[in-house]
Amino acid sequence: MPRHRVVIVGAGFAGLKLANDLKGGSVDITIIDRRNHHLFQPLLYQVATTVLATSEIAWPIRSLYRNRPEVTTLLGEVVGVDLSEHTVSLRDGQGISYDTLVLATGARHAYFGHDEWEKVAPGLKTLEDATTIRRRVLLAFEKAEMEPDPERRKALLTFMVVGGGATGVELAGMIAELAHRALYREFRHIDTRTAKILLVEAGPRILPVFTPELSEYGRQALEKLGVDVRTGKSVTNCSAEGVKIGDEFIASQTLIWAAGVRASKAAVWLGVEADRAGRVVVRSDLTVPEMPDVFVIGDTASVVSENGRPVPGIAPAAKQQGAYVAKVIARRLAGAEPPRPFVYHHQGNLATIGRRAAVVEFGRLKLKGSIAWWIWGLAHIFFLIGTRSRIAVAASWLWVFLRGQHSARLITQRETIQDMDS
Repeated sequence: MPRHRVVIVGAGFAGLKLANDLKGGSVDITIIDRRNHHLFQPLLYQVATTVLATSEIAWPIRSLYRNRPEVTTLLGEVVGVDLSEHTVSLRDGQGISYDTLVLATGARHAYFGHDEWEKVAPGLKTLEDATTIRRRVLLAFEKAEMEPDPERRKALLTFMVVGGGATGVELAGMIAELAHRALYREFRHIDTRTAKILLVEAGPRILPVFTPELSEYGRQALEKLGVDVRTGKSVTNCSAEGVKIGDEFIASQTLIWAAGVRASKAAVWLGVEADRAGRVVVRSDLTVPEMPDVFVIGDTASVVSENGRPVPGIAPAAKQQGAYVAKVIARRLAGAEPPRPFVYHHQGNLATIGRRAAVVEFGRLKLKGSIAWWIWGLAHIFFLIGTRSRIAVAASWLWVFLRGQHSARLITQRETIQDMDS
């Protein structure tokens, strides 16, 4: 009897959790991803802000499954799904057959109808995004060191982060640490401590998923680091010269977007209903309506909790969905009753602010400050893959904590100082 073929598109948290939980079953698994690595996204901002190296938060997918002969890894880009033929179409023309298809293709940043802003205000979802932001931040300081014009130098030393969620807060805090504590002794013609870091949030407060008390603490902690926090303000234009917030223009050469996300084109491939963010609206068992052999999970899926609230697009939710779909598939193949509808169990919220402060919320337990920072760090180290990564990240954090020095500050991509003027 032929083995059941499960095709997983996307090697993020949801896809890998599904593949891991199907271990030992009578299935052949094919994992397709546009990149050859799995990325620990919660620490991506630390690559962008020179704390960690790329290799410390990413792992080759093939190496993760080298001892799983039933798992095949393909480096390819999916461009469509043929539902009648049960095949996934790749950009190179190949068709990959499936019995069960799981789309876990994640999301990218959204510019609310202004996609042209992406060129000047990159978001943060991939390693390429992180190294682009890191390069632009470091080159801004290098260019300012040689800039004779005071206004131009001021614009180079003004860093703008758009979006006051956890990613925006973490980015703003670490850029402030970099400018005000890590670099100031290394330049001769500028004082990096004069750099201005702005965090702009359209909503009434930053860190909106936290309680108002923790949100306010986050604001105060950022301001203590020298970050100018502006809430209730919307960005109305982004350009190479700077940002317009309402009617106010602020000259800035380094813009970072952390204000929204949009799902992959999975809904288009399937020709089904999507929500405003492009996520596929799925049933309570995470299948697509009228398509029992197609699951959509992670940031690609629009899932509603029992309380009527949408399941957040965070790593724990994605992993829970991957584990649930593994149970559904296993029970189907065993001829058993399906599990109960998917229920998301919220495990809490965490966000860090610089190198010594964080906010943590686990149900009724709410912590802030240095104790929260240690809990945040231990939680992230625990979820990293492999002893080597845990040791490397812990060592980097300890060095930053004790010495205030960021070690991953190499400018390695092709853009040069001259390119910044073009």
